[in-house]
Amino acid sequence: MYLAPALAILLVFHFFPAFYAAWISFFNTNLISRWKWIGLRNYRELLGDSDFIQSLANTVIYVLGTVPVGMAISLAVAAMLNRPLRARAALRTAYFMPYVTPVVAISIVWTWIYKEDATGLLNAMLGWFGIGEQAWLLDPKWAMFALCLMTVWKSLGYNMIIFLAGLQNIPHEYYEAAAIDGARGWTVFTKITWPLLSPTTYFVTIMSVIGSFQVFTQVYVLWPSSLGGPLGTTKVVVRYLYEMGWNSFRFGYAAAIGYALFAIIFVLTLIQRKVVGSRVHYQ
Repeated sequence: MYLAPALAILLVFHFFPAFYAAWISFFNTNLISRWKWIGLRNYRELLGDSDFIQSLANTVIYVLGTVPVGMAISLAVAAMLNRPLRARAALRTAYFMPYVTPVVAISIVWTWIYKEDATGLLNAMLGWFGIGEQAWLLDPKWAMFALCLMTVWKSLGYNMIIFLAGLQNIPHEYYEAAAIDGARGWTVFTKITWPLLSPTTYFVTIMSVIGSFQVFTQVYVLWPSSLGGPLGTTKVVVRYLYEMGWNSFRFGYAAAIGYALFAIIFVLTLIQRKVVGSRVHYQ
């Protein structure tokens, strides 16, 4: 009886939509007047859909541009904030604040930062060094970079907190023994810190990859009137799914895109469990 309200919410808003999406992926439907059974045709169409392939390629570029860089910066900041610093608690809070701020609000602020004229904060800062103005959101050369930069900044606090917890879980006796043996700096990091952080790194890697493949809100707010930025350079898979569902009313095809994305994430997670998980040290 106590679990019933929570289970009802899960059933109505989680499990039912998941199974219903799988069902309608076998139809050519607009969910109102058109219901035509087509079997696996939606999935076969995906294999030859150049827009889907482009959106998947853009998503992979986004993942590669955010996950490794974001994890490296987060680990560096966590290591810095793990030291005895003044106002350490305030600094930790400041780094974590962007993560708990709504993505829409963050994206609107970065839209102003990326304005293509001198009123944009980033262009104004570059102007101090004599660098010309850049159309960050309108230039295909810079659009994906702008998206990745904002995401790395947004997710920095969450990954930093996780790495900080992992660093604080490492017994200090290891560092004392290393200091007695004369180990310093990079040697201590590669021989003690990095191996003992492997469970944390494994968790952050999997969660970051899953989250990056599902990116949507930033793209939708930064480029609301276009289908994925200049020349489609930032059209990611979920943005294309939204386009097929709510712009073209091809909900069956959109559901197929969603399940194709689920299959990709599932396979990548299994690969990470096999490759990265085998190198994790829990003792």
